[in-house]
Amino acid sequence: MAKIYATGRRKTAVAKVWLENGSGELTINGGSIDAWLGGLEAIKKRVMQPLEVAKQTTSVNIVVQTLGGGYSAQADAVRHGISRALVAYDEQFRAILKPHGLLTRDARSVERKKYGRKKARKSVQFSKR
Repeated sequence: MAKIYATGRRKTAVAKVWLENGSGELTINGGSIDAWLGGLEAIKKRVMQPLEVAKQTTSVNIVVQTLGGGYSAQADAVRHGISRALVAYDEQFRAILKPHGLLTRDARSVERKKYGRKKARKSVQFSKR
């Protein structure tokens, strides 16, 4: 089987995911998930969620390259990319992953700053006199 490619996105983070048959290795940015995230266990669990839901933790090798955003956004982008790659690998995974919301791209992003304001919505203090 050839490598399967998928892209995951969240905020400004992008994850390029390659999936192939294997023994369950997960390489992110050239290292392990522990080297990438350190002690952030909750975020590691979020990254592994699609593999655990589809019961594929020991049957596929995954190589991921991430760029943009922060750790949390990158982790969600990786999760999205792995989910899409699993569906491309086997269409039956769609019925398993979709109810968990793993195939939906989280469209929330930072609102743009408007002119005359300090931030997107914060305004200067109102003065009556």
